[in-house]
Amino acid sequence: MSPTAVARRVVFPFTAIVGQEEMKLALILNVIDPKIGGVMIMGDRGTGKSTTIRALADLLPEIPVVANDPFNSHPSDPDLMSDEIRQKLETGGDIPVDHKKVQMVDLPLGATEDRVCGTIDIEKALSEGVKAFEPGLLAKANRGILYVDEVNLLDDHLVDVLLDSAASGWNTVEREGISIRHPARFVLVGSGNPEEGELRPQLLDRFGMHAEIHTVKEPALRVQIVEQRAEFDQNPPVFVEKYHSQQQELQQRIINAQELLPSVNIDYDLRVKISEVCSELDVDGLRGDIVTNRAAKALTAFEGRTEVTVDDIRRVIVLCLRHRLRKDPLESIDSGYKVEKAFARVFGVELSEDIAQTNGTSQLKTGVR
Repeated sequence: MSPTAVARRVVFPFTAIVGQEEMKLALILNVIDPKIGGVMIMGDRGTGKSTTIRALADLLPEIPVVANDPFNSHPSDPDLMSDEIRQKLETGGDIPVDHKKVQMVDLPLGATEDRVCGTIDIEKALSEGVKAFEPGLLAKANRGILYVDEVNLLDDHLVDVLLDSAASGWNTVEREGISIRHPARFVLVGSGNPEEGELRPQLLDRFGMHAEIHTVKEPALRVQIVEQRAEFDQNPPVFVEKYHSQQQELQQRIINAQELLPSVNIDYDLRVKISEVCSELDVDGLRGDIVTNRAAKALTAFEGRTEVTVDDIRRVIVLCLRHRLRKDPLESIDSGYKVEKAFARVFGVELSEDIAQTNGTSQLKTGVR
């Protein structure tokens, strides 16, 4: 173990987390392909949302960055570097390279727009003629994970800013005629409790995937979770060491999937059927079609294959579409069940028995090992 790893705070291992397969799969797929557009996790309090997201950031391999750069700029990819570093690269300047862990940035509930986007020091700009920029949380989150707990309680304007940056990959700050922009490409993860209010449909639609998590009901599983937590709290390094090989294996699977992703192919007929499902469910816009295609490809790459199958689509389609359906306040049917039903009809497959019996409340098997 390197000295930096020892100095870092010990985090509960991702592979030790019991249950919540839907959330874990959605997070892994977004790390494989950040263009999926992030995850909205809705569920009960105390179900391990924050723990899982921190565990994922800790699991990911170190990334190459330009040393001492506030934006975590990539040393060679122009899309992931600040304008200053790009100019340096073009003029043949020396770019020192460092390696660091993927950042997980927590957005506090009371954060102001200046704290999120960064601020421009107008006095310095006018008196010294330099663009004095104080980077915000979006700069820190570039090439990492931005986690917003209780996103449904966050000011709508701030949610808009976050979603715009996540979609475009850039953050622009303008003040008194001075404009500064920097890369802000991150996996946006929002979480919330449905009892505390829903997110507006137009904002919800901007999240690539939507995972629903529930408190584990099975007593034996609850006991296992409690005992694991106690064991971790008692001696974190020993507990982490126990899962070291599983963590390494999963990390390698994610790296392999990221490399394999460009080679993954989804057959034209399957793409047509995905759009048919979206059309039948009356999903507004084309985000649902795009995200389902991307998520199915990411899952295929995660499993080490290059051809998307019907089963790959089945495993991601509820995550990609359930939050895009128009809600009827009088309807008690779970939206996941509606998506499953439309999928089964269009793809000509049987509706899985447990889904049919429980009207969609049962979790799909995601197969994250």
